[in-house]
Formats: sequence, C-alpha cells, structure tokens
Amino acid sequence: MLKIRVLGSAAGGGFPQWNCNCKMCNGQRTGSISAQARTQSSIAVTGNEKDWLLFNASPDILTQLKQTPQLQPVQGVRDTKIASIFLLDAQIDHTTGLLMLREHAQPLCLWCTEPVKEDLSTGNPLLNVLSHYAGTQWHRVEPGNCYDAIPGAHDIKVEVLPLLSNAPPYSPRRDHPVPGDTVGVLMTDNTNDRSVFYAPGLGQMEPHVWDAMQRANVVLVDGTMWTDNEMQEAGISARTARAMGHLPQTGEGGMLEWLGKLPSSTRKILIHINNTNPILDENSSQRAELDRQNIEVAYDGMLIDIQENKTGTSSN
Repeated sequence: MLKIRVLGSAAGGGFPQWNCNCKMCNGQRTGSISAQARTQSSIAVTGNEKDWLLFNASPDILTQLKQTPQLQPVQGVRDTKIASIFLLDAQIDHTTGLLMLREHAQPLCLWCTEPVKEDLSTGNPLLNVLSHYAGTQWHRVEPGNCYDAIPGAHDIKVEVLPLLSNAPPYSPRRDHPVPGDTVGVLMTDNTNDRSVFYAPGLGQMEPHVWDAMQRANVVLVDGTMWTDNEMQEAGISARTARAMGHLPQTGEGGMLEWLGKLPSSTRKILIHINNTNPILDENSSQRAELDRQNIEVAYDGMLIDIQENKTGTSSN
C-alpha cells in the first residue's frame, strides 16, 4: 500500500537557516516561539515497505537517512532500500544530496526530465562529478506521461505534470522556464485507486494541475511563503514568492483559496516551508487559520498513510 515518509519539510536552507536571524529562525533558536526544526524538503514513497522511491535528494539527505530506520541497509555490506531517485527540478536544495550518495555500489537509478538533466550536466554539473564515483543511470521523464514501473514504487502509478515555477539561477532558462523545468506528480495506488498529488514547487495554478488536485485523496503542496512579499518585508530579498516560482498561501489566487475549493474529504498538507513563514510558529494566528481550514503543515518524520488517510511519526 502507498505510504509516504516526509524526510524533510523545509524550503532551501532548512529551518532555522544557518545564517538567518529573522523572527522565525531566531525564535526557534532561543525558544521564544513553539517551532520544530526542519531539514530541506524531500519525501520517500513505498508500495511494499521493502524498497523506496526517493523524491529529490536534499543537502540534508545523510541526516534524513540516519533519522529514518526504514531506509537503512538490511542485506549487503553496502546496501540501501532506496531503489531509485526522482528529481522534480534541478534546484540546489533538491539535488545536492546526490553527491552524498556517491558511495553507492551501482549507478544511481535517476529519473528526471531532459531540462533537469541538462542543468545538472552544465550549470551545476553534479552528474559529471558523479560519473567519477557510482555514476547515474538516467531514465527520461516526459511531462504528461504516466509511469508504472519505477523501481521502489511497487504497484504505484506516477503521473507527471508540468508546473509553472522557475528554473534554477544557474539555468539558461532562469525566469523563462520551459515544460519540464519543474514537475509535480500524481501518485496512485494501483491496489485501491487512492492517490496523492505532490508539488513542493508550484508557482501558478493551471487547469491540468487543478484537475490532478481534485482527483487526489491527499494533496501535499507548496507551502513556501505565507505572503507574496514575505521576503521583502523581512528585508531578505527583493524578489516575491511568485517571482521565485512559489504560489503564496494568501492573497488573490493564493494556495489557501485553491485548497478551500477542494472537497472536505481531501487531506491538505503544506510542505517546503520557508524559514520566514509564520506558520512555522505553532502558536501563530496564521497557524490557527490553517487549523480552522483543516490544513496541515508537514514536519520531518511525518508518515502519510494513503490507505488509512492517517499520519504518524513511525511506520507500523
């Protein structure tokens, strides 16, 4: 049965971010707010709890693996339950962890689009570096296609959807993204037809994306920033959330507006939370608003059981 383990739930830099003294980061360090520390976003998916499909490989992957016994080696001298890795984009916070997996005994089974592979071979040539170690075995992903045989995704169909977000700063397509720079996935358990839509980087709602969200039993979506000008107000960046490729939670056409249109039976979870986002404070008015709308905030170690539609911190 389809289960998801949240390995990391924060946006790039994690929470608290190492060099940030914003209200949230300082509050978490000093204990003046009630907020859990979070590593950079990644999830692992399984259909049989024997092997797993890893979505994105964050710079925190080694810490995440150490904190997840379900993914620890069980057979050979050097072993892993990670059967393959699926990259949703080429961003640093979703790909740098590949370098941490260089000791793998075989080439890493890597699934991603052509634009992502291009950026990881040129502007940020991680794949070139890995060729001197375990290497990678690339499987081309085409937006709009479905895949039934991805290693680690036993009895799980993965439908790939192009998303309007942004390409990395080192990409020649920065601020001019093409289909395949960022994708989301609708994962369906073939044994019971229950599904989850996963998109940690979603900059704009499109008809095909909204259709997928309405078909899903669980939506695990971009929760990067509360407001569009959040980074500006914090004095951190002049770029808005939308310019960075993330749909803010509030404002006209924001994520909360879209989530509010879903059926009450749909489980709604925000992931990829930026360190400036006030929803990290469990006692904030923004968090209370999420509670009122029955919207959850992902945390490291969260278990999402699609079959039973429940959450927990450990697997049975």
